[in-house]
Amino acid sequence: MKKEIRIVGLDDSPFDKFRDRKTLVVGTFFRGGSFLDGILTTEVTVDGTDSTQRIVNMLSNSKFRPQIRVVLLKGLAFAGLNIIDIQEIARKLKIPVIVVMRRQPRKDLKASLERLGMGSKVRLLEKAGPIRKVNHLYVQFAGCDEEFVRKIASMTVKHGNIPEPLRLAHIIASGIMDGESRGRA
Repeated sequence: MKKEIRIVGLDDSPFDKFRDRKTLVVGTFFRGGSFLDGILTTEVTVDGTDSTQRIVNMLSNSKFRPQIRVVLLKGLAFAGLNIIDIQEIARKLKIPVIVVMRRQPRKDLKASLERLGMGSKVRLLEKAGPIRKVNHLYVQFAGCDEEFVRKIASMTVKHGNIPEPLRLAHIIASGIMDGESRGRA
């Protein structure tokens, strides 16, 4: 694997679930885990179903597309419960997709979604595959194997315990929406 593999890290911005209909998704385009070379943005619907298609469109239409070798997502859902289909992104773009989480998701989430009549969202959660612990991160992935995920994690975690493309996407997204960055990536 090249030291300066091109990586896109995606995170959503903060939003008011009672007021906002859409929220911003920020992508950081990195060489390895060290050099930020560009920014991409799109919007997704709060608690909607458009995150997968919006991400595919944003990346497909980007000038960076020919160089992108892996996509990192900060969580499997953006804008509340807008669940991302990582298998579809990997299939359509023909590149690996890695979901990164700081901690294990709530065990009762699927049951809660079923009770709320959101079975289609549960199926997307299940379609993403098992959650695995790699180093100190919880991950799900499509279009690659666990060894590839380990290499990407080792290469991109620089400050703290989250891959640099995701850390910067989080800082930028919260800074744009709130006027200054806040919280942990």
